[in-house]
Amino acid sequence: MRGKVWKFGKNIDTDIIIAARYLNTSDPKELAKHIMEDADPEFTKKMQPGDIIVADENFGCGSSREHAPIALKEAGVAAVIAPTFARIFYRNAFNMGLPIFELKEIDEINEGDTIKIDMDSGEVINETTGKSYKFTPIPEFMQELVNVGGLIDYAKKEIAK
Repeated sequence: MRGKVWKFGKNIDTDIIIAARYLNTSDPKELAKHIMEDADPEFTKKMQPGDIIVADENFGCGSSREHAPIALKEAGVAAVIAPTFARIFYRNAFNMGLPIFELKEIDEINEGDTIKIDMDSGEVINETTGKSYKFTPIPEFMQELVNVGGLIDYAKKEIAK
């Protein structure tokens, strides 16, 4: 995957990703209109499908709601990179088919940079600066969850066998 970077800080909680005031619906298209709104009210107008969020530590902390990764994925966010993720968000993201990657060197990646992520090799390449960074590749099963669109689609595929 390849996309433009949008940067956010530490402790971006699920209420920042999708504010509780929008949780009167579970429609992914409606939720996607409001991602990151409280951090950057213009975010959904500026970002393009395929863009990548790079944030500081503890991304996705707060509640355990699945709405956060669902909204990010539906909005077209290709992936999220952070040094650490809240554990519940981490699992929910893969269950919903949103790829996330733990990378320590986020300070060397700037908003507006174009980066490429290779899930198989565990590498992020900053095409703007020419630097590359290694992360621990995600397990094969979790890659498969992402590739098929999430846990529900994975289960449907397995049942159909």
